[in-house]
Amino acid sequence: MNAARMFRRSLAALSVLFVLVACRPAPPQALGTLEFDRITLPAPAAERVVAIDVREGERVAIGQSLLQLDPAHTRAELAAAQAQARQQRELLAELETGPRREDIDKARANLAAAQAQAREARAYYARLAPLKGNGYVAAADLDRARATAGNADGQAAAAQAALDELLHGTRPEQIAQARAALAAADAQVGAQQVLLGKLAVVAPRAGRIDSLPYKLGDQAPVGAPLAILLAGDAPYARIYVPVQQRAGVRVGDPVRVFVAGRGTPYAGKVRMIRSEPDFTPYYALIGDDAARLSYLAEVALGADAAELPAGLPVHAEFRGAAR
Repeated sequence: MNAARMFRRSLAALSVLFVLVACRPAPPQALGTLEFDRITLPAPAAERVVAIDVREGERVAIGQSLLQLDPAHTRAELAAAQAQARQQRELLAELETGPRREDIDKARANLAAAQAQAREARAYYARLAPLKGNGYVAAADLDRARATAGNADGQAAAAQAALDELLHGTRPEQIAQARAALAAADAQVGAQQVLLGKLAVVAPRAGRIDSLPYKLGDQAPVGAPLAILLAGDAPYARIYVPVQQRAGVRVGDPVRVFVAGRGTPYAGKVRMIRSEPDFTPYYALIGDDAARLSYLAEVALGADAAELPAGLPVHAEFRGAAR
């Protein structure tokens, strides 16, 4: 009788325990997928792929060479830009140095010759002018002599102005323009050097090669993705937190992440949660939440999740969230 009574009491206790467990509310949870930070490396120029140093799925370190575009055209453009910069630099040096002594001497000689011609033309006109009243010279000849004298005076004035221009040196505005042109040429050289460096595509972060859309010999248009890199040592869970759970979820909260096909959950922490809601995607709809808004969040996972592929569905339990 005692044994039977003890068995009934144990059975009753287990029944109460099962009822309590069954009545305990399930921890809040949210659905989502595993993701990596995807880095797209676009083509800086429309050049052929001449070398591919990695394969899809391979892990790469930061700065590791991925592929190489043909640099021949860019090197030619760089050489032309460097030549233009040298030309502008010499032009600036010429303007800053000012006119040569030989040019000044030539201008003085031209002025002396023009002044001599002007004196001769004026003297000839002066000799003809008294003869007009006596009828010894035609009016047309006198007018021609006067015009020649005036033209000679004008040429002498022009020669004087040319000499003065050389003696005063280069205008500061011309030097400023030359300096600006040289700066533009140097900037063009720098741009071509940067472009030449970009033709050797390297990994900006450590990660795994997800895709190489173009093969050896292909020519991708400018901006087309040459390589897609999944960055980071491990994926993260991108989940959608239902609106009624948002107040209880904070950055740094511990989370258990259940991955489809894996029986053991992965430990993680909330690293980001949006402050503005979004419409819940179809795969994250849960019962009454189908018509509700949700908040996008990201859960960082540890090194034990490093080999998990992106895209797997997950559900996360917020054990520390408010009920």
